[in-house]
Amino acid sequence: MQFVRYNSGGGPAWGVRIDSEIRALADFPADEPSYQDLTNQSYLKQVNRAIENGSLMAIDADETSLLAPVPRPPKIVCAGLNHRDHAEEQNEEIPDKPLLFAKAPTTVTNPNDPIVHPEGEQVDYEVELAVVVGRTAKNLDEHEVPRHVAGYTVLNDVSGRKAQFSDGQFFRGKSYDTFSPMGPTLTTSADFDPNAVDVTLRVDGETKQASNTNQFIFNVHELVSYISSNMTLLPGDIISTGTPGGVGIFRDPVDLLEPGQTCEAEIAGIGTLTNHIVAE
Repeated sequence: MQFVRYNSGGGPAWGVRIDSEIRALADFPADEPSYQDLTNQSYLKQVNRAIENGSLMAIDADETSLLAPVPRPPKIVCAGLNHRDHAEEQNEEIPDKPLLFAKAPTTVTNPNDPIVHPEGEQVDYEVELAVVVGRTAKNLDEHEVPRHVAGYTVLNDVSGRKAQFSDGQFFRGKSYDTFSPMGPTLTTSADFDPNAVDVTLRVDGETKQASNTNQFIFNVHELVSYISSNMTLLPGDIISTGTPGGVGIFRDPVDLLEPGQTCEAEIAGIGTLTNHIVAE
């Protein structure tokens, strides 16, 4: 099931996307689901029944603006070097445990909203599968992870390489405003195998990254379990699972984002996240 946050003129709302329509949850008893609701099979069955019996108003998706499914996550935890081909393009050894870094929650921006290119910065793209935490979690075993996941979305881990490399760490270069476009849907875990989906990124229609999450070094269950052993996870936290090979900074010649370009980050079963690059 693909949940969406959207605005059709009356402010942010929640719905379920089905093809070219959004079934509005405004008339559902709990019109705005919590991320914990999305881990609850009883809640999901109630929504599905409401869709099947036609009790949810249908809205043309083209008449709405889609919003990031998690507008201000409590935290964004990212995994570096978690695709084998991304490690190989950097000539890095395969890590024996996840390499973690953070992005500021204020980086989140919506589908179709601009990515702002800071003046003088080297701006790069990174398509990633993002896990949305649904329940407070600590010290999870791998088999417990699915019960604590609200769903999955696309995150473009936009990166300022000049700041990243000059600082010798990731936080500032990853945390410019608009550097975490997210969406277009939040796909619930019951419908989705996060460890076997195609991942693609295009710039102006040209494919730059193309891989599958079966190339993860640490799969979603291993990664979430590991992170929960180090910190408490809260509803709405985002875990971004790493990018495949093909990022611009490691291309020959280097091929980075410039104002006027359009980035499309796509994950099968979730959708395509489109954002335009604009000058600061």
